[in-house]
Amino acid sequence: MLEMIRKMGEERPDLSFLLTTGTVTSAEILSSRLPPRTVHQYAPLDVRPWVKRFMAHWRPDLAVLAESELWPSLIVECHERDTNIALINARMTAASFQRWSRWGRGAAAALLARIDQVQAQDPATAERLRELGLPSARLEVTGTLKEGSSALPVDERERARMAAAIQGRPLWLAASTHDGEEAAAMGAQAHALRSWQRLLCVLVPRHPDRADGIEAALREGGWKVARRSKQEEIQPSTQVYLADTLGEMGLWFRLCPVSFMGGSLVKVGGHNPFEPAALGSAILHGPHVFNFADIYDRLAKAGGARLVPDESGLGQALTAALEPDEAARMAHAAWEVCSQGAEVTDKALDLLFAMLDGVD
Repeated sequence: MLEMIRKMGEERPDLSFLLTTGTVTSAEILSSRLPPRTVHQYAPLDVRPWVKRFMAHWRPDLAVLAESELWPSLIVECHERDTNIALINARMTAASFQRWSRWGRGAAAALLARIDQVQAQDPATAERLRELGLPSARLEVTGTLKEGSSALPVDERERARMAAAIQGRPLWLAASTHDGEEAAAMGAQAHALRSWQRLLCVLVPRHPDRADGIEAALREGGWKVARRSKQEEIQPSTQVYLADTLGEMGLWFRLCPVSFMGGSLVKVGGHNPFEPAALGSAILHGPHVFNFADIYDRLAKAGGARLVPDESGLGQALTAALEPDEAARMAHAAWEVCSQGAEVTDKALDLLFAMLDGVD
């Protein structure tokens, strides 16, 4: 969304933007990255009086919802205030569809009828929304908005400093890991060390507040660990670099030729694979990628991502992907898929500008 806001602001300097999130972590990441004329606020809980007060204060001309953010009270309040609603980059998993169906398709249809325009990530999402009652005339399948987004920021000075500390060692990234995946990553690290001496794993937990427990488990397992939040430097003997900081994922994707995407060996649904793809990192992932199923499927068909069924499979795939030619081949294939989607952003921009032009 930041890239969307940035592009809209460049084309329409008369616009101001309110960006809402629901977590402290998101707010901390956004604090140094907000585009000009953009204000961040925490979204109110979806309780009618609170939403009504929030909307009365900010009085937006257009409400833009993203992905799966369907908040009933917010949608109803926008409709009653004659505030047009766009749902862009819409995504609805099979599980979400079942939940909405249990809620009642009549109620779902009544809610969706209040949304003026929807751009869906994939045909499956579009079909689910139609089945719940969204009129086809308001629905378009455009692809995934993240494809057209800029790469995550990289501090080039820090990248050069880290590269010097790593000293050309073989390197891989375990990105956005969840509980249970650190053990799998260490199993893969142990397997790959048989073929790649001096191999270094950069381990980035999805939730940095778990870092104390992760560090303790790593040290108990005999691993030599350096921790970024403690400003511990990588030494020649370091085997795991625990990067427990926020807002630096672009740095790690840029440094590491191979990335395992967390949230995929456990039933979280995976994380955005276009982030490593945009920065030249080959992608490994587990079977649970339902949040980005279409994207992972396209990456796999292009040869830019590889599915691993379990910890053992991760070790084998990692060992193979660390071969420089193989990593480069996979990374290039992933980058090509990622770079095909700039038109998705353009379609979203065209829609939002048209809706704004229709505001009295």
